[in-house]
Amino acid sequence: MAENAYREIITKAICGKGKKFSQSAHTVTPTHKPSNILGCWVINHKYKTTYHKDAVSVEGTYDINTWYSYNNNTKTEVVCETVNYRDRVPLTLRDKQLVSDHVDVTCRTLQEPNCLEAKISPNGNKVVAQVEREFLVEVIGETKVKVQVDDDGLIEAVDDDASEEELDKELSGLESDLLTDDKDED
Repeated sequence: MAENAYREIITKAICGKGKKFSQSAHTVTPTHKPSNILGCWVINHKYKTTYHKDAVSVEGTYDINTWYSYNNNTKTEVVCETVNYRDRVPLTLRDKQLVSDHVDVTCRTLQEPNCLEAKISPNGNKVVAQVEREFLVEVIGETKVKVQVDDDGLIEAVDDDASEEELDKELSGLESDLLTDDKDED
């Protein structure tokens, strides 16, 4: 195999990948002192990503809705609070052949934010909601790929002096009548 049998190609590819599962405890403040927690759910999840060399930051918000009873379980109410979060997702797969710093980041939620447990805080005035979430991030950028080339497809450069001699030989065999301009024959 010739030494020129490999080429470097610049292409877009997944140059980094990471996954992170996290849990957070959020405190929700109801308007009345809760007697019991009747339900808790998470809605309206929104997020954005920011790329760093070795990680992707996922920053977002979601609403925690808590349904609770109060006044010795005689009345109920739903309280809704919007909470912020920030997860740093480390890149476990990283390509060191990145051509430029301009990359695109895709982020997918493997586990939408979900309430695992909601309970009344020890002081009895607040609700603590335990929320889980999981993200998969991929960094897409330009990278170098080395590919093997078939020897038959390679054309090696020739010496310029030798190629001029070959051209002169081929041109000397042509009839000169064919090289005249037809416009002169009017």
